[in-house]
This record gives sequence, structure tokens and C-alpha cells, in this order.
Amino acid sequence: MFYNLKIVKVLILVLFVSIVNLYSSLAYCDKVEVKNIRFWSSKEYTRVVVDLTNPVEYLGKRLSNPDRLFFDLKGTFLSKAVKTSLDIKDGILRSIRVGQYSSDTVRVVLDIEVIKDYQVFILDNPVRFVIDVYGEGRTSKMDMQLPKRRVVIDPGHGGHDPGAVGPNGLFEKDVVLDIALKLKKELEANSLYDVFLTRDKDVFIPLEERTAFANKMSADLFVSIHANASPRREAKGIETYLLNWTDDEEAMRVAARENAISLRKMKAMNQKMDIVKVIMDDLFRQIKRDESIKLAHYVQNSLIKNCENRYNLGVKQALFYVLFGARMPSVLIEVSFISNPEEEELLSEDEYRFKIAKAIYEGIEKYFVSLPSFQKFAVTMN
Repeated sequence: MFYNLKIVKVLILVLFVSIVNLYSSLAYCDKVEVKNIRFWSSKEYTRVVVDLTNPVEYLGKRLSNPDRLFFDLKGTFLSKAVKTSLDIKDGILRSIRVGQYSSDTVRVVLDIEVIKDYQVFILDNPVRFVIDVYGEGRTSKMDMQLPKRRVVIDPGHGGHDPGAVGPNGLFEKDVVLDIALKLKKELEANSLYDVFLTRDKDVFIPLEERTAFANKMSADLFVSIHANASPRREAKGIETYLLNWTDDEEAMRVAARENAISLRKMKAMNQKMDIVKVIMDDLFRQIKRDESIKLAHYVQNSLIKNCENRYNLGVKQALFYVLFGARMPSVLIEVSFISNPEEEELLSEDEYRFKIAKAIYEGIEKYFVSLPSFQKFAVTMN
């Protein structure tokens, strides 16, 4: 009898724990999970990324005594796996703190050392809440007379993300990596360049990490290399993009593919005022946009001239995730259509890839030579 009573007590306890767990699960089932906090840091720039299971509404504000930024993520709950305090101490931020502020709100707090400005935006698939914070030392290097120029080359896709795949099985990730390595070699042959790759092998790098790397390296240029694709097998040609709002459906289609989201979501993002505000609020937007346009035209013209007069699709603009938050002139190049059998064949050839790399190099060189700082430096050297 005593033995049976003990079993009953154990069963009741198990049932109670199960009910508590079920209640907790139901309480969170309609909420967005805050899965992780990541950051990339330098003396002039810090990017904080909050990984989420779905988009959220948020409220942000700067407070004093002590100086800090906070962001309340509505309708969210904090995963037990998230580290609730991260030390930064990079001269911009002291630390990051996160906690369950209320039953349906997670609060993220950035403890400030010294900042000049910041911007916030949400990216999709996977969903992440991005905070870019800029230190007082951030300057535009366009007017600085520096003999060395830093170029960050970004080969698109990689690892488990092959990018577009040609009709004969050619992977975009392999093509663009080879072109990037060739371009790096061309640039490094000129002693005026320091060159960095976001990836130099077949690995996956999140889009937000690529831009953060360019900012952390204080790059003068950011060049992202991709191969295009279309449901229309006859689509062909070369085009170069810069970051800006667009109502051109074909440009949105290209951006949607590179952002790994649907065209429907891409169109919706173009209507979001917070995304437009991120671009409009950029303190260096005007100079960055003008310099990006100039760079895009130099590169595009060089590609068309040197790559067997390929079909010229021109310079365009769209909202590419990989260009969000870049603090330097930046472009995304679609070197040819891997979905077109003829252009896939060309992209599989080492000689054609070298022509592309050489053409991008010449475009970059023409851009830098056009800058007043380089012209002054050339006069000094002579």
C-alpha cells in the first residue's frame, strides 16, 4: 500500500511538471524568440545583431546617466541559451545587456562609451535586428591623402549556399570566389592597395557579417561579386548595382534572389519607411551615393569594354542586404547570367573569369585615379 502511494505521488509530480511546461509553451507559442546576440567591433564602428524567429516591432531610445541605448522588442521572449551580458570595451560600447523586460518584451541595452550616431534595421530570412553604432573617430576618407587604399572584395554565397546554379551544374559560389581571388591578385600587384576578402574559401558568411567586416577594416571600397540568374534562359549581360530604393521590378527580383527572400517580401521591404529612413538618415549618404555611382560606372564600362562587348544592362540600384550599413562607396556586380547556357559556358572558362577580374581591377583603378586625393599624391610623387 505504501509502495503504491509513493508511485502515485511520483506520477502526480510528473503530471504537475508537464502542466507547468505546457503552460509555459502556450504562453510563448505566439511570441517571437530572441535566439542569439552577436557583434563585430572596431575603434570606429560596432555592429550588433539580434537573431529572431520572426520580424518584430520595436521601440528605441537613448538615455543619459549613464549614457546608453535601449531597444524594446515587442511580442518577444528570451531564449535560455542567450548570454545576457557581453563585454565590448572597444571605445564605442562598454557592454551589451539583454533581458526579459516584461512578459512580452525583451530589452536590449547598449552601454555607451562614446558614439557619434547609430542606425537600426531589420533583415529577413533569417530575421535579424541590426544595430550599427559609429564612434567619434569615424571620418570620410575621400579627402585624406593616403597612398594606400583598402579594398574589401566580397565573393557572394558560399558553403551551404551555392547561389544560382547553371543548367549544366556550375555553382555561382565557385565562379565568384575564383574571380575574387583573381581580382585580389591583380590589385595586390599594385603596391597602392591593401586587399581583403570576406571569404577566401568555400564557407558560408552571413550577409550582415560581410558588411561589418568591410566597416571594421575601414575599407575605402566594398565590391560584392555575384553571377546573375533568371527564369528566362535567354537573359544575358552584365550589370552593376548600388544601394538605393527602387520601383524597378527586375532590379527588385535580382535583389530578392541575392537577399534570399521572395519577390513579394522584396516589394514589401521597398514600401517600409524604416528601411528608406535608414538610407536617408545616413550622414554620409550623399557623398557615399555619389561615389558609389561613379565607381559603378567605371566598373560597368570596364567590364563591357574588356569582356567581349557583353550585353550591357547598365548601372542600377536596389536594396541589397549586403550593402546595408556600408560606410564606404560600395557596389554589387552581376558578372553574367549563369542561368544562360552560353554565359554559363563562358563563366566556366578560366580565361573569361580572368577578363572579368582584370576589368573590375581597371574600373577600380580608374575610380581611384579620378579622386582629388590620388591626383595630389601623384603630383607629390612626381
